[in-house]
Amino acid sequence: MTKQDIALLRGSLPFGALLTGEAQLVVYSYDGASARGRPEAVALPGSADEVRRTVALCCQRRIPYVARGAGTNLSGGSVPLRGGVVISLARLNRILAVDTATLMAVVEPGVVNLKLQEELERTGHYYAPDPSSFRVSTIGGNIAENAGGPRCLKYGVTTDHVLALEAVMPDGTLERFSGEDAGPELMSLMVGSEGTLGVVIKAWLRILPQPAAVRTVLAGFPSVEAAVRCVSAVIAAGVVPRALEALDRVTVETVEAYRRAGYPATEAVLLIEMDGTLESVARETAAVERLVSEHGASEVRLAQRAEDRERLWEGRRGAYAACARLAPNVLVEDGVVPRDRLPEAVRRIREISARHGIKPALLFHAGDGNIHPNISYDERDLEETGRVKAAGQDILRACVELGGSLSGEHGIGTEKREAMRWLHSIRVLRLFRDLKGAFDPVGLANPDKMFPDEGGGAEDGLVRPERPLSAQARLLVEKVKAYAGQRRPMVVVGSGSRWKGVPPDCAELLTTGMNAILDWDKGNFTITVEAGVLARSLRTELASQGFYLRWPDLGGTLGGILASKAWSGLRQDVLGLRLILPDGAVADLGGKVVKNVAGYDLPRLVLGSWGTLGVIADVTFRLHSSARDIPACGEPKPFAAGIWQKRVKQVFDPGNLMNPWFHPTGLSPSSPKGSRPPFPERA
Repeated sequence: MTKQDIALLRGSLPFGALLTGEAQLVVYSYDGASARGRPEAVALPGSADEVRRTVALCCQRRIPYVARGAGTNLSGGSVPLRGGVVISLARLNRILAVDTATLMAVVEPGVVNLKLQEELERTGHYYAPDPSSFRVSTIGGNIAENAGGPRCLKYGVTTDHVLALEAVMPDGTLERFSGEDAGPELMSLMVGSEGTLGVVIKAWLRILPQPAAVRTVLAGFPSVEAAVRCVSAVIAAGVVPRALEALDRVTVETVEAYRRAGYPATEAVLLIEMDGTLESVARETAAVERLVSEHGASEVRLAQRAEDRERLWEGRRGAYAACARLAPNVLVEDGVVPRDRLPEAVRRIREISARHGIKPALLFHAGDGNIHPNISYDERDLEETGRVKAAGQDILRACVELGGSLSGEHGIGTEKREAMRWLHSIRVLRLFRDLKGAFDPVGLANPDKMFPDEGGGAEDGLVRPERPLSAQARLLVEKVKAYAGQRRPMVVVGSGSRWKGVPPDCAELLTTGMNAILDWDKGNFTITVEAGVLARSLRTELASQGFYLRWPDLGGTLGGILASKAWSGLRQDVLGLRLILPDGAVADLGGKVVKNVAGYDLPRLVLGSWGTLGVIADVTFRLHSSARDIPACGEPKPFAAGIWQKRVKQVFDPGNLMNPWFHPTGLSPSSPKGSRPPFPERA
């Protein structure tokens, strides 16, 4: 940055809102991870317009910038690696509205999670996402990382509670994205993007009424393996606690030395919390007490009073702080595996720990397979630091090999960029980079985060278990490749309930032959099905065995329902999908785990895209143990592409070959100008 850059920034902000002193800059050079990067200036905007002006000036002057909340990030995501400007959002800390009638709160990004919870408590409500850092972390940071927390087992992660966002985009414009918008779901693309696509300045959040009853069961086990096996048994029994946490003996001893939580001196502890009606909580508590006893729990306690529950949870939330007392630094990994792979993950972590000579304190969001090994160390000891970081990478690699992900809630930042090659194919990584380039062509918004550079890479490349496509899907892939080679426009058709006809200049891609259930994991409550499966047939098959998709009654194929976003609530159950891209390549997006924040949320981006980004080959859903009555929804509406949707289209389909009429100004040369089929008949 030049002196003129500093002068222009200072002139665009109120007096005192730009920091350039050396001591001030050091404070903003790090977060909760090990990365360091000194900014050249720190902006402290107090309004959305001041954020917009700052970003616009950075764009004009080619200055890199990083948006920052409370700096609690554990993956280096808020460290300014290229210098430039840190845009602190701490002053945008107003709760703008709480509407209990519509169950919605409107907040600025600098609102601390705890402050929102305290405000909602006055009205008998709460905000479900509760990361362990909720006392200090901000809503803006939670959105950037798609944060989770113990309650996300039952209620979902941050993206499941964001209704709409207002963001300053990298070109300095102000945009609003909503989950109700027609077209590809850009709001979901922004959540979890770690500030690389824009700076969120306002959020509309879903809030919930406080439950009538809450009870917490504390159970001590003779081994970690016994505890995590019990976790799967609880879920398989149809009990979905709002929190299901596991702590090993090292964690328990560390916590007890720091703060007397009252945990038993056993090899492992489970904290299982139920909420709901008085009747449902009593029923689920009895089932949990029976199950933990059957799985060898040596000590079982029930906490019903709020103060007793709070003491138990304060111990759990204080685990990181307790580990920080043991050494100057703590590496907190954040791998996630399918729930039933937890025993194997524990075994792998122990082998890795022995090989590297470390002793991690194991902490699990066990209900959703999220593993947090806390490894205390001293970064001044280079040899120890090397062993700790190598062990952390090996643990993440093991999680990927077991069918999981690199991150359940902490994000990728700088710490896991190279490891992304283990999880994602070269083509998917290119999609991520191209989306970043489409939104931020100059690469100024939080640069050098999330994705590895092209070329080079983590040792051995992709280790994610690959799944074969069905014979029908392979045939469709070959068709797409052939039509793409001919530059022939294509139209994606499922059961025919959405198109009245296919225009003569378009080749038909029929998905109804892809109608198999590829994987039904009843223990983990997930199912992977091909896109041509009829929704009503699937509902009947699931219900016959006590499993449910909590959707309204929707006709047509699953692919058509998702592509048209026939109901906005679909997004809460979509875990992953495979997309046949317009050139015939296959992108494997998401996975089987409930928590996955390793890259942009492309599975949800595809929702509402009406076949313009590719053909959905198969999709993985989260299942439920009980049904829910959901009224019939209205007809989905095709979208009129705006600037950001056009940029997304350019990334996925630069030749405008898939359902091209949605982007009439970008028709491929072989398609007559203005040709288009009628809009969809119905959902």
